[in-house]
Amino acid sequence: MLSVGLESTFIFAQTAEQIKLNDLQEVINSPTEHIQVINFWATWCAPCVKEMPLFEKLNAENKNVDVTLVSMDYDLDPDPEKVHRFIARKKLQSKVVILAESDPNTWIDKIDKNWEGALPATLVINTKTGKRKLVQRELHEGDLEKLIDEVKN
Repeated sequence: MLSVGLESTFIFAQTAEQIKLNDLQEVINSPTEHIQVINFWATWCAPCVKEMPLFEKLNAENKNVDVTLVSMDYDLDPDPEKVHRFIARKKLQSKVVILAESDPNTWIDKIDKNWEGALPATLVINTKTGKRKLVQRELHEGDLEKLIDEVKN
């Protein structure tokens, strides 16, 4: 009789913490040495998913930038498991949070007065200078770097 031992491999994917609007505002407004790149996305948003590798690349390659991916899935589905499965499937390394707020029309302007609620949306902030840029469309190769340059000084 032949006995074969199977070695188990465990992969621990990060999970996304559910946060409220005031927690997100704290992230946006807290002074930091790094440029903040905050991307608003949803698992059901095809352009959001398409641009996700750009944020992952930026997160891996630029240590002077803090990337936060804010899932907007809560309003349509408050169960975080869909987002957790997405994170695991895409092997996301950037920080992911779920904005646990309903009725986006009541709070979107508190994130940025120019945000119309479109997804994807990306907010780039330099808290040292107060400069910020909001983009309400899918980003392409090189767009993030240009946005970061615009708020640098």
